[in-house]
Amino acid sequence: MGNHALLHPFAPPAKPESEMINIVRAEGSTLYDDQGNSYIDGLASLWYCQIGHSRPEMADAVDAQMRELAAYNTFDPFTNPPAARAAEMVAERSPLTDGRVFFGCTGSDAVDTALKLARLHAQRTSGAERQVVIRRTNGYHGTNFGGTSAQGIAPNREGWGDLVPHFIEVPNDDIEVMATAFAEHGERVAAVIAEPVQGAGGVFPPPEGYLAGVRRLCDQHGALMILDEVICGFGRTGEWFGAQTFGVTPDMMTFAKGVTSGYLPLSGVIVSRRVCESIEEPGFLLRTGYTYSGHPTVAAAAVKNLEIITDEGLVDRAHHVGARLTEGLAALAADGLIASHRGEGAVQAAVLDRPSMDVRNDMLRRGVIVRPINDVLALCPPLVITDDEIGRIIDTMAESLRTVT
Repeated sequence: MGNHALLHPFAPPAKPESEMINIVRAEGSTLYDDQGNSYIDGLASLWYCQIGHSRPEMADAVDAQMRELAAYNTFDPFTNPPAARAAEMVAERSPLTDGRVFFGCTGSDAVDTALKLARLHAQRTSGAERQVVIRRTNGYHGTNFGGTSAQGIAPNREGWGDLVPHFIEVPNDDIEVMATAFAEHGERVAAVIAEPVQGAGGVFPPPEGYLAGVRRLCDQHGALMILDEVICGFGRTGEWFGAQTFGVTPDMMTFAKGVTSGYLPLSGVIVSRRVCESIEEPGFLLRTGYTYSGHPTVAAAAVKNLEIITDEGLVDRAHHVGARLTEGLAALAADGLIASHRGEGAVQAAVLDRPSMDVRNDMLRRGVIVRPINDVLALCPPLVITDDEIGRIIDTMAESLRTVT
């Protein structure tokens, strides 16, 4: 029998379905496959399950909303209570408390929306020439055409033909090179897009003062600062958003993943007052959006998830999780098992002296899931993970590093 119908993302299409690990059940920070094996979820699925898996409160909230109003669009003239409430809850936890929230489904469409809004703002305030977006090496901004053009991971941009024009790449850690890019293109730069901590590119926290420097350059040259908070948002770095962790206020913020802990797909853009004012003039029609923007059932999942994160103090708990992970990784480095480690809050990475895929595979056989990125093993567990489970992740990593030479 050949391949099944399911074509997997970021996977070799030639790999048969029978060779995939078939996850059938999950609870807390533990997953179970169809062979009865259990795994500690050291990546919160894909950087998103803040509150842990299979929480009955989430199922109840979604069930109750589905019985009342499962789905309806929010194109003019319609709205619904969960969408309006979720937008309020997201905005009030962000540094853009007087901003507005535009909902989508995935981080990728949130990024594309932010890029469109940045160019729209520039067209309406500066004129047609201001279209350039500055991106950073290692930045990951999803896989739609806009986000593919905006990302600084070169292999992900290859093979798709011509991408969106007017993107300029600068190194991820050099404010001087960005200043030079602004000096050369300043009048044409609509926005800079940056993750507070670069996630999928290899877990790179920003250099000291770097994001504040980006903010200054944007202000000097009339450009917008877009923070891509898809991974960093909703407690991951020890504040509600990475913007707060690093003390910067952007003009727009993209979010997804942790907003519902992945229970249902939701994303969005938090749009600052400054950008809102350029589009709020009477008679102007915003010609972008998605069928499922503000989907009531998905919004109800966000409301319940944000309540849980708030009530259980999970934003603050990210500091504890991060400290335990850092402690474990420091011990591995002291033993010479890893080259170094880096991260912020509850997103961390072990830097190896070799490619990470074989070590990941051995850890998988031992029942621990981490993410291999080049020479790095990324860790981003649910914020409800126990100290014992963190210990098991670190111990398993040590065993695998000793085994895989």
